[in-house]
This record gives sequence, structure tokens and C-alpha cells, in this order.
Amino acid sequence: MTLWGAQAPDTVEVDLESGDDVLISGFGKFSARKKSPRRGRNPATGGDLILDARRVVNFKCSPVLRDKINGVG
Repeated sequence: MTLWGAQAPDTVEVDLESGDDVLISGFGKFSARKKSPRRGRNPATGGDLILDARRVVNFKCSPVLRDKINGVG
């Protein structure tokens, strides 16, 4: 999905939940990706534990925005 102008955040949420990427032209791309179960550690007790598999939101900045932030162009 590509967003133009101001659209409701609910649209972004629905698209990410369904596995679709969300592209905001000139800003960047949001995508949902899967993380596998992994070993972790409880910082309070130092005990080992297994963290469940989950989905996380990933963001990749557009080259246009990156150049503006870095003062290029």
C-alpha cells in the first residue's frame, strides 16, 4: 500500500496486520516481519528463558528523507 497525504493510522495498522507493506512516498516503508523464538535472559535474576516467536514492525527510511536529514542535495 502507498499512502498519499493524511490517511488514518488504522489503515496502516490493518495493512501491517495482514502482512502488507506500507510505503509513504518520500518518507519510508513499514513492513511486518517474523522473529523466531530465541534464548533470552531475565536481567533481574540472570535466569535463562525462551522468548516466543513474534512479529515486529520494521522501518526503512527513503533515500529522499535520508538525504534531507544528512543535508545532501
